[in-house]
Amino acid sequence: MDSYSCHQTNNQTKQIILVHGPIIIGAGPSGLATSACLSSRGVPSLILERSDSIASLWKSKTYDRLKLHLPKHFCRLPLLDFPKNFPKYPSKNEFLAYLESYASHFRIVPRFNENVQNAAYDSSSGLWSVKTLSGKEYISKWLIVASGENADAYVPEIPGIVKFSGGKIIHASEYKSGEEFRQQRVLVVGCGNSGMEISLDLVRHNASPHLVVRNTVHVLPREILGLSTFGIGMTLLKCLPLRFVDKFLLLMAYLSFGNTDRLGLRRPKTGPLELKNVTGKTPVLDVGAMTLIRSGKIQIVEGVKEITKRGAKFMDGQENEFDSIVFATGYKSNVPTWLQGNDFFTKEGIPKTPFPNGWRGGKGLYTVGFTRRGLLGTASDAVKIAGEIADQWTDDIKGATKNFCSSRFVIISKS
Repeated sequence: MDSYSCHQTNNQTKQIILVHGPIIIGAGPSGLATSACLSSRGVPSLILERSDSIASLWKSKTYDRLKLHLPKHFCRLPLLDFPKNFPKYPSKNEFLAYLESYASHFRIVPRFNENVQNAAYDSSSGLWSVKTLSGKEYISKWLIVASGENADAYVPEIPGIVKFSGGKIIHASEYKSGEEFRQQRVLVVGCGNSGMEISLDLVRHNASPHLVVRNTVHVLPREILGLSTFGIGMTLLKCLPLRFVDKFLLLMAYLSFGNTDRLGLRRPKTGPLELKNVTGKTPVLDVGAMTLIRSGKIQIVEGVKEITKRGAKFMDGQENEFDSIVFATGYKSNVPTWLQGNDFFTKEGIPKTPFPNGWRGGKGLYTVGFTRRGLLGTASDAVKIAGEIADQWTDDIKGATKNFCSSRFVIISKS
């Protein structure tokens, strides 16, 4: 039990909570990994999570058929491997089970339903103040932003979207299965991994997907001769220049798919790994959609110019009718909506300092999960952050906090 005292006013409890260790925002893989790494270095922490569970994005905003796109050894969090009996590419539910066991193993107990309203640094005290919608205020020397680059769904502004009178207009975060779209013509906006997989799933449920491809895109086979394409790339980079590795991967893609330009999938001039390093844009790893594109079961269409009452007009002048629309247009960071008085992040909510140094913001501010390098980037950030904070975790700091309480945090009255 945590010791505290409270001051009751107008039937509402206002609390200031002094945290014994860093405050971590977000209980997804990034927050869990950082908490575990801190714990392994003897540093306690407190996770604030806006939902009622860990990994809420994975649990409630992903489609049923989702599997990890990379082999499990590239997706492990620090200090704990996946169970040996898990398949090479764990399913959504298997990954969630791993995260639950991870939290249990490291005794991580987030504070759920704590939606951050604002967070700000007080230069006079050298402390961070985090206020939540529940009326609580958390205070710590360290603030770790682990809400990630995929916190909220992103839907582009397209003219006429309010005119559509067909079936559903949903974001990919609301899509679960193609079962509810049987026999429908579905416009899928976005040709990343989610758009490709949703289109694949729609075909398997006897729907007719039309996939919007507005820009250039790299599509690679998920495996080459039974080996992970990503793994092969990482191995070759240890001894070969990046551009040579890119040429090899593009050769393998050509042997697998032929000239994708003829299918309406134009490739960027920059290679897939170089493009990932420069822009963070991830190549699509094919899990079956390319076969359906070549057979015509997934139709490729131009960028959308306008949504109409019954469908959409496209940039090439064509117009088609659709029963439903799915926006597989990705996610965005929500950091700018609550982090105040700090210029470490861009207006898009991404650290201005590029990888691999974007994890340290100064004045006790840290970020994890913003590398655009998936779970591998998350693990790297978590280890670095825990190491630096552990070095600051002196006997003086511990002694000062323990004067209040021996628990992870202490609740004191607020006037």
